[in-house]
Amino acid sequence: MEVSQILKADVLDIIFEGRNKAYGAYELRKTYDRRVTIALIAMIVVCLLLFVCNLLAKGNSKDRSPLLVTDTYIGKIEEPEKLRPVPPPPPPPPAPKPPVVEITKFTPPVIVEDEAVKPEDELKDMNELVDSRIGTMNIDGVKDADFTAPPLEKSTVVSEAPKKKEEDWEVTFKKVEIEAKFPGGPEAWKKFLERNLNADVAANEGAPVGNYKVKVQFIVDKSGAISNVEAVEVPKECPGCGPEAVAVIKKAGTWQPAFQNGRNVNYQAIQYITFRVEE
Repeated sequence: MEVSQILKADVLDIIFEGRNKAYGAYELRKTYDRRVTIALIAMIVVCLLLFVCNLLAKGNSKDRSPLLVTDTYIGKIEEPEKLRPVPPPPPPPPAPKPPVVEITKFTPPVIVEDEAVKPEDELKDMNELVDSRIGTMNIDGVKDADFTAPPLEKSTVVSEAPKKKEEDWEVTFKKVEIEAKFPGGPEAWKKFLERNLNADVAANEGAPVGNYKVKVQFIVDKSGAISNVEAVEVPKECPGCGPEAVAVIKKAGTWQPAFQNGRNVNYQAIQYITFRVEE
C-alpha cells in the first residue's frame, strides 16, 4: 500500500494488507460495530415490550373482584379414653405334692443277742418287700405300684477264696517306682568314678581328640549287689574304654536296691561313662 493511501485507509485494511481477507476474520471484524448495534437495539426493544406487558397486567388486576377470606374453626378433638391395664392372669395352682412312697430300712445281717435287736433293725420278711423300696430308714407311705421286687429263687452259690497270686520275685525290672542308686546319691557316685576311673585309656590307645561314650548295663538285685556288668556300646576308636568302664562298675560295692509295689526288686540299670581326649 502506498504512503498516500495509508493515511486514508482503515486500520483493518492496514492489518490485513497482503493477507487472505476471504478467510472470515476480516469480515467478522469489519462488521463487528454493526452487529453490536443491532444486538443493543434488539435488547432495548425486548425490554420495552416486557415493561409494557407488565403495565397492562397491573391495569387489568384492578378490575378483578376481591378474594373473600373466611375463618375456619377447628373443633376440639376429644381424646380417646385411656385403655385400662389388663390385670395379669392368676397364677396357676400349685402342683400337688407327690405321695410319700413307703421305704423299708435295709438292715445288714449281724449275729447278736435277741435282746440287743431294736424294733427298727429287725429283718423284714421278703413278702413285705414286694412293693416297697429299700432305704436307710423306715418311712410310712403308699405302696409303690411301679416297683416290682425280683422273684425269689433258691440257689446255692459256692464262693471260693481268692487264690494268692505267687509273685515272681526273681523278675528283673527295667522301670520301677524308685530306681537303684549308689549310696550317697549322684554326687557321691560322680566322685567315686573320678577317683577310680582311668581317664587316660582313650589317649593311651591313640584315639583322636574327642569324647568317647561307653554304655554299661548291669543288674542291682534286691539286696543291692551288682552283677551281670556288660559294656553294650563301645566306641570303635577306643576298644579299651569298655573293659575299663566295666571294671570301675564292679568296684562300686553295694547299692541301694530299687523299689516297686512296696518291696525291693531286681533292677536293670544303665550307666553312661564318657572318656575325653584333649589336645
